[in-house]
Amino acid sequence: MGKGAQNYGKKESAGAGSSNSYASWAKEAHECEEKYKVDRKTGLSDAEVEKRLKIYGLNELEKHEGQSVFRLILDQFNDTLVRILLVAAVISFVLAWYDGEEGGEMEITAFVEPLVIFLILIVNAIVGVWQESNAEKALEALKEIQSEQATVIRNGKKFSGLPAKELVPGDIVELRVGDKVPADMRVLNLISSTLRVEQGSLTGESEAVSKTTKPVPLETDIQGKKCMVFAGTTVVNGNCICLVTDTGMNTELGKVHSQIHEASQSEEDTPLKKKLNEFGETLTMMIGLICVLVWLINVKYFLAWEYADGWPTNFKFSFEKCTYYFEIAVALAVAAIPEGLPAVITTCLALGTRKMAQKNALVRKLPSVETLGCTTVICSDKTGTLTTNQMAVAKLVAMGHTANAVRLFNVEGSTYNPLDGKIQGWPAGKMDVNLQTIAKISALANDASIEQSEKGFVAGGMPTEAALKVLVEKMGLPSGLDADFATGDLMGCSRTWGKIQRRIATLEFDRDRKSMGVIVSSNSGKKSLLVKGAVENLLERSSRIQLLDGSVVDLDQKSKSVILDSLNEMSTGALRVLGFAYKEDPSEFIGYNGEEDHPAHYLLLDPTNYSKIESNLTFAGLAGLRDPPRKEVRQAIEDCRAAGIQVMVITGDNKNTAEAICREIGVFGPDEYISSKSITGRQFMEHHDPKSHLAQKGGLLFSRAEPRHKQEIVRLLKDAGEVVAMTGDGVNDAPALKLADIGIAMGIAGTEVAKEASDMVLADDNFSTIVAAVGEGRSIYNNMKAFIRYMISSNIGEVASIFLTAAIGIPEGLIPVQLLWVNLVTDGPPATALGFNPPDKYIMKKAPRRSDDSLINAWILFRYMVIGLYVGLATVGIFVIWFTHDSFLGIDLSGDGHSLVTFSQLRNWDQCKSWENFTVSPFQAGDQVFNFDSDPCEYFRTGKVKAMTLSLSVLVAIEMFNSLNALSEDESLLTMPPWVNPWLLVAMSISFGLHFLILYVPFLAQVFGIVPLSVNEWMLVLAVALPVILIDEILKFVGRLTMSGQRVSKAPKHKAE
Repeated sequence: MGKGAQNYGKKESAGAGSSNSYASWAKEAHECEEKYKVDRKTGLSDAEVEKRLKIYGLNELEKHEGQSVFRLILDQFNDTLVRILLVAAVISFVLAWYDGEEGGEMEITAFVEPLVIFLILIVNAIVGVWQESNAEKALEALKEIQSEQATVIRNGKKFSGLPAKELVPGDIVELRVGDKVPADMRVLNLISSTLRVEQGSLTGESEAVSKTTKPVPLETDIQGKKCMVFAGTTVVNGNCICLVTDTGMNTELGKVHSQIHEASQSEEDTPLKKKLNEFGETLTMMIGLICVLVWLINVKYFLAWEYADGWPTNFKFSFEKCTYYFEIAVALAVAAIPEGLPAVITTCLALGTRKMAQKNALVRKLPSVETLGCTTVICSDKTGTLTTNQMAVAKLVAMGHTANAVRLFNVEGSTYNPLDGKIQGWPAGKMDVNLQTIAKISALANDASIEQSEKGFVAGGMPTEAALKVLVEKMGLPSGLDADFATGDLMGCSRTWGKIQRRIATLEFDRDRKSMGVIVSSNSGKKSLLVKGAVENLLERSSRIQLLDGSVVDLDQKSKSVILDSLNEMSTGALRVLGFAYKEDPSEFIGYNGEEDHPAHYLLLDPTNYSKIESNLTFAGLAGLRDPPRKEVRQAIEDCRAAGIQVMVITGDNKNTAEAICREIGVFGPDEYISSKSITGRQFMEHHDPKSHLAQKGGLLFSRAEPRHKQEIVRLLKDAGEVVAMTGDGVNDAPALKLADIGIAMGIAGTEVAKEASDMVLADDNFSTIVAAVGEGRSIYNNMKAFIRYMISSNIGEVASIFLTAAIGIPEGLIPVQLLWVNLVTDGPPATALGFNPPDKYIMKKAPRRSDDSLINAWILFRYMVIGLYVGLATVGIFVIWFTHDSFLGIDLSGDGHSLVTFSQLRNWDQCKSWENFTVSPFQAGDQVFNFDSDPCEYFRTGKVKAMTLSLSVLVAIEMFNSLNALSEDESLLTMPPWVNPWLLVAMSISFGLHFLILYVPFLAQVFGIVPLSVNEWMLVLAVALPVILIDEILKFVGRLTMSGQRVSKAPKHKAE
């Protein structure tokens, strides 16, 4: 457990092939060139590349060899119940073979039993191997992220399309817009004025990150390494020259690959699987003890001796009798193991996955359905899970009637859908000049677009710019401006502004001036400069301010303070704030229409001129943007609190933004003191007692978290006994998803790596879907518990039946193939139907069950021992009744003409040959007549077929009625009648129908060693079976009295506390 987190970083200095010991992010660009012995202009020579390839190897991720199919098959038999079944099948097969060699009867019956057991084991192994062979797909998906080609400078020449796997540390690589970064690299110089990289899938950041050539401190986290670009990330703006510092498994992507592999090696069994394994071990001991007891009771039948001088001599061993009691041991094993349980559990989980799929939770691994039910902690990513992962304008500040007045508009909506929400207090159709200016700048100083796809409304380009485009559509057009676009045009208003003023030049964003501008030309030829960017920077370059009516006044200190107050208010609310400014008729661009020979064109070619061009601006307003929380999340978090589930937010985003979102969605209270609950990933790793930090009650927040931080959090929570569900969408989340008890990936925003590493995928990327899935998981677990207890109680009855048969010494009443039929086929439909029990309406108001809670507590075990004892007495009793009584409870049993024997004769049936004048009459069963004139003692062998049929029928009927008892653990059938689950009634009908099938179809009756029953015999079966309901009703009543008594006795203590 937690291997990935423990070993994180150990490979960094391992072996000659690692170049990670050199912190290139903390060094100047020229120092890095010196370290890697390369010049950015010429690159490496071919000879040097060959030399380094031998040292560092190819730039590709390792292929971890998975377990062989043979090893996987063997692993499927590493299960106690499976091993017992395997031994039982082998012994059964050997005995069947021996009986056939000796000319024994009912060879078909003997061979059906071992073959059915082998078939169960083969199917179980196939399913297990198929599931485990899919486990390493996350590693394959990770390789898809790697770049395949790169543009490299070698031998002083530029080579485009070089296979990326041939890169070595020291290579000089050129990156352009749209390129996938082929290795971890140090940025040497920017060719464009800016470089932005989308690295959220690796670092968890919600926006593209601006890169620089300047070094950063040595201890900087991955998000802060602004001079580094990482393998698998994408360039969204600009181009640059980089130096390769790490390749293959030494890259950040390679470390994630290692962590996924290590986490997959430490996967644990689900809580239910652990319980069933414990049950299997207990069962093994019980079967062993019972087998030994049966042998001790019956040793006199196959081993006899005489005493001489006080010592046993003259031993006589009967191999035939010994094999008979071997068969009883096999029957005990078959009776004790609920062979149908794996199939019923799989069916129930599969049905559960269908229910969850209807709620947008797609389950990839069946056992995770059950694990969800005992989830105690949900570790959630922020971006895209708690929030929409779609930037949206939340507040718009426009100028007022005077220079010292501003107007605030709250903007509704949380998606890129222009129809999602409106602007509160908006003067629709009556936009003043100032608002028109803001709309025009937002529409034209913008390269983004909005499109509608299968996944909803998506942004093309930068998310912040897309949010401004949505704002323009919500603002609408001023009166007098014709909307000549088709209804349903998502960007109709923006297009209209674009027709009025045509864009002729762009002043690209750069990190120094922190703004982006465009030159536009109106239809009359008038030029304007429209600028958007950081408010403080725009104010420094502005000299005037536009008022509501369009008039312009000087920007003095007082009006600047009013604007900065609005900025600070929005910034403290974790909004990203953009300002809007403009300049009419910039002198440099008079007469310019994009011609390359115009003097203005030469100004635009040099980005250092942009600050001068963007001076003497007129400030127009500002907008606050954010990645808004999903509407449903607040209620979902309240539901988690009511259900006793702790929510921890783990994000790569910055601390202030994350804290504001957490307060808004209810992870923290609006005025809660959170300095001890909100820390960065680095602070957590350096914490003197991280376990005590995680043990705090209520919500926790970890910002600026890296993959290793997430893994360590998951590992420590699991060590503390928590059942952890972890959400994620990026490559960086995959190791923690693999390590968590339940890994939950995002279906829309999630990478293939995250999906393949997960147990469950959210089709709608919505946190509230997780909470709904947890509720469904709890309901499924309760239903599984009901049918597991039902099947186990039935098996206790079968064991009791065989044990009583052996202990009393009467002929075998139930043979293994009959028990297999009951366990696999007859019990299957009712057990499956119990999976449809209606959920408890208070299921999400209870604390999660502990993962170590026992399936069967002492009282439930006692109840099922009582029921099991009754099943044993009933099945053995009806067997004895048929041999010893011609009527019972007023029901006539003499119609078939069978002979009666005494109970003593039945117990000593193996001594039949020594009885004088023992004869039996022929009797009829269905169309068959059984005659024993040649050997009356066969009456106790082949003649017991009617008594065996009665025993089997009583067992089936009791188990059907017992399934009604399993509708509720404590509720009476009077308060929870059978029709609350109509599927159970249908299942009981199917099971009875299957039993009638093997009774009344001659071939099947021969296979199972049974005969048809008469009406009177069926009446006896029902009379013996029905009391099981009354017995359990009494036990439930006692249980309810005991529980209420315990609650009353505990109440005063609680008050005292």
